[in-house]
Amino acid sequence: MDVDVEVRPQELVRKPYVLSDLEAEASLPEKKGNTLSRDLIDYVRYMVENHGEDYKAMARDEKNYYQDTPKQIRNKINVYKRFYPAEWQAFVLSLKNTMEVE
Repeated sequence: MDVDVEVRPQELVRKPYVLSDLEAEASLPEKKGNTLSRDLIDYVRYMVENHGEDYKAMARDEKNYYQDTPKQIRNKINVYKRFYPAEWQAFVLSLKNTMEVE
């Protein structure tokens, strides 16, 4: 049984600069698309600054617009810690320094 296979000739590239640009873009490393919104970052920082680790007090805070439960707030803080570990460490150190000054 013979199968006819068409062999396509090498096509002429009319715009080689487009091809080279696409190849250069494809060779770049993939960007990390996971980020947190600025609102969530500000929310987490505010809650931790004012309440520390007291999640029940955070749930009763007036800035808790979405009426998050203590467990939801704890999960949001853990997500922030996971996404930005270096920033979290710097934030915690700055909180400790301000506590010592006062």
